[in-house]
Amino acid sequence: MPGYWVARAKIIDPVEYKKYTDRLPAILKKYNGKVLARGGRFQILEGPEKFSRFVVTEFPTLEDAVTCHESPEYQEASAFRKNGAGEVELVIVEGGDAT
Repeated sequence: MPGYWVARAKIIDPVEYKKYTDRLPAILKKYNGKVLARGGRFQILEGPEKFSRFVVTEFPTLEDAVTCHESPEYQEASAFRKNGAGEVELVIVEGGDAT
């Protein structure tokens, strides 16, 4: 089953945040991640309107998604946004219907 990163983001400092996003394509490629949706139009149906950027990234498995997130490359890149450039909620979810 594929694994998905589902991220909600609020960019506070676009210049610093770009230092994070500029590194992502190479990192995602290394871990077989494929961006399915990034930015673009959205509509909040329920919940707070705190976030203004949404990203969905697919990996071959949930374990691959976790490995990418825990990798030294990703942790180094995410330090730019964690340093006050942005606020992110990131969930990794396995595809399929487990109910």
